[in-house]
Parts: sequence; C-alpha cells; structure tokens
Amino acid sequence: MNENAIKIRLMKANDFDAVVGIDEKILKTSRPEYYEVKFEKLFKSKDYLPASLVAENEDGTVVGFVMGEIYMGEYGIFQEEARLDTIGVDPGYQHRGVGEQLMTEFMDHLRSLGVQKVNTLVDWNDSNLIRFFSANRFIPSRTINLERSL
Repeated sequence: MNENAIKIRLMKANDFDAVVGIDEKILKTSRPEYYEVKFEKLFKSKDYLPASLVAENEDGTVVGFVMGEIYMGEYGIFQEEARLDTIGVDPGYQHRGVGEQLMTEFMDHLRSLGVQKVNTLVDWNDSNLIRFFSANRFIPSRTINLERSL
C-alpha cells in the first residue's frame, strides 16, 4: 500500500459510525455506548483538548483511529501528560503501517500541544498489542496498576 494514500486528520463528531464499525470488526462485538461517552467528552467537554485522530484511505473512508485525552486539570491548569486509551485499525488495513502512521501523527500532535508524556494501559496477556506499543517506543511505567476482585 502506498503510505501517501493514507491521510491522518483530527477526528470529527461524524466519524462516530466509522469508529464503532472498526471497533466491532476487531472485537466482534458492538460497543456504541462506550463510544457515545467518549465522543460526548471529546466534542462537548471543555475540560479536554482534542487529541483524537482518524486515518482515511484514498477514497476518504475511515480505516483507523486513535483516541486520547489531554486533561486540563484543576482550575484549567494544563497537564503535561496525555492518555492514549483506544486505537483501532480496520482488519483489512492492518499490517500495512496504518497503526504506526496513526501513532506517529498522534505523538506529533500531542507534542505540538505541549504534552511531554503519554500513558496507556494494555492487558498483560495481549502480546500483539504489547509488541505494537513496544515497537512505538512505549516502555513499562514505574506506576503499577493494582486491582481487587470482589
């Protein structure tokens, strides 16, 4: 695939159906409620800066996305950290560099906004995702996520 054929742009509210569709292809289950909350926060909250991108093919079809948050913090004080919480590439476009292109553009966008550190959570048993993030220069943080089952 010609890398120039993929265009990365800021996510828009009308990308909702495409994002939900890609997520459903990947996870084999539909989660519109999850994305309704995320899109609501992304496009209506004043506490978050836009930090979500989509990848479009040469026809303008959304084939991938990355969603993150830059929290404005207490009293509008800017935080220098962002969170990457969701990334997805249409299975027909996986292993073609789309995810890496999304990640590169995402990091460049965050850097231009003054972000100095990006964190994310990955399931310990998801070796493919761990490999992807490792290839994109993520390392284990010094913070440990703790949980308790009830």
